[in-house]
Amino acid sequence: MTRASLDKQPREVASMFDDVAEKYDLTNDVLSLGQARLWRKEVAKAVDARPAQKILDLAAGTATSSQPFAQAGAYVVPCDFSLGMLRVGKQRHPWMPFTAGDGTKLPFKDDTFDAVTISFGLRNIQDTDAALRELYRVTKPGGRVVICEFSHPTAAPFRTVYTEYLMRALPPVARAVSSNPDAYVYLAESIRAWPTQPELAVRLQDAGWQKVAWRNLTGGIVALHRGTK
Repeated sequence: MTRASLDKQPREVASMFDDVAEKYDLTNDVLSLGQARLWRKEVAKAVDARPAQKILDLAAGTATSSQPFAQAGAYVVPCDFSLGMLRVGKQRHPWMPFTAGDGTKLPFKDDTFDAVTISFGLRNIQDTDAALRELYRVTKPGGRVVICEFSHPTAAPFRTVYTEYLMRALPPVARAVSSNPDAYVYLAESIRAWPTQPELAVRLQDAGWQKVAWRNLTGGIVALHRGTK
């Protein structure tokens, strides 16, 4: 079984997600205590997909995150660099245009999408800033970005409890429900090393995004960042 390291070598990360593809969505629901579904609903509201719009869902995995956009009538492209995830997704949703792609070198032309979004995947891309610039490049002028990512709880006591859960409770729970529990040790470590909400906002601005703002979900366990081109 593969576990990626915090230097996020693309081959390691892709292989790790290949290993967990079959049970990935179930495992996320269990480990998030059911909150993952709530977070997906908030992403869908923020993206606000409309009929005939083109939406890029980067790091889409099996395309669970893509379904609300398709249901809204948008043309959504689920993109991921884990071929294992894409295979499972294609089996479940054979009509969707799954696309293999590296977040730092997207296989799309400039100014293609009305909205781009990535949920719980930006943290796994080796070069965060390059990914933010690529998302900007493929977005139409006036288009929008929505990033949903694990972040840092705002209340100090809750932050302590959350950190303890990540490092102590998460690995044994993962062993019970995941085919590759070591992947979730990486998950915990990568969350702790991730920038704060204001720090990520600055990086979005540096990549060219305007009107950057964020909203905390579940006390800051997750943050929803938004911007326009």
